[in-house]
Amino acid sequence: MRAVIAEDSVLLRVGLVKVLEMGGFQVPAEAGDAEGLLAAVAEHRPELALIDVRMPPDFTDEGVRAAMEIRRRWPGTAVVLLSQYVEERYAADLLSANTSGVGYLLKQRVADVADFVAAVRRVADGGTALDPQVVAQLLLRRDSDPLARLTPREREVLGLMAEGRSNAGIAQALVVGESAVAKHINNIFAKLDLPVVDADHRRVLAVLRFLGASRA
Repeated sequence: MRAVIAEDSVLLRVGLVKVLEMGGFQVPAEAGDAEGLLAAVAEHRPELALIDVRMPPDFTDEGVRAAMEIRRRWPGTAVVLLSQYVEERYAADLLSANTSGVGYLLKQRVADVADFVAAVRRVADGGTALDPQVVAQLLLRRDSDPLARLTPREREVLGLMAEGRSNAGIAQALVVGESAVAKHINNIFAKLDLPVVDADHRRVLAVLRFLGASRA
């Protein structure tokens, strides 16, 4: 699996290359700005792009805009945004435009190589990954309707869903059975008035509702 990295800090970029290679990825190209990133994706068509949120020339949202452009032009390329701080609106913007193959992680997660690689690979395989700190910050606004209908346990489950965890992963985190997790998830779907469609799509809709409420 191939990945392209866009990060203006040379030291961090070298570290990211090593981490991904240790995780079994090939890194055919690196870039220090959004323009170089788009050129690299156009040339190599990687399965994944790992992108710093703030890059030259203005160090604002260049990475976010590049990520959304990549998903528009090359929808088969998954994208993971990396940020120094929690800026949940960027996660919401990205997930509102894409329902799979997207992630938003804090740079400090790179230190835990195994978890970081697992999250990146989950995104590359078409899933989602939100940093636990982003989820925690969003949960502070949990009284926003319609999330107020959920019980504390259901909000916990929804938060873990937003991190991109499977039913088995949620069960392990909460030390409960998978059947209990499935019951909580069905309750979440019902309380959020989500349409009856395939389960994977409903999970994405639930997370988007969670993110949307946090921005109100």
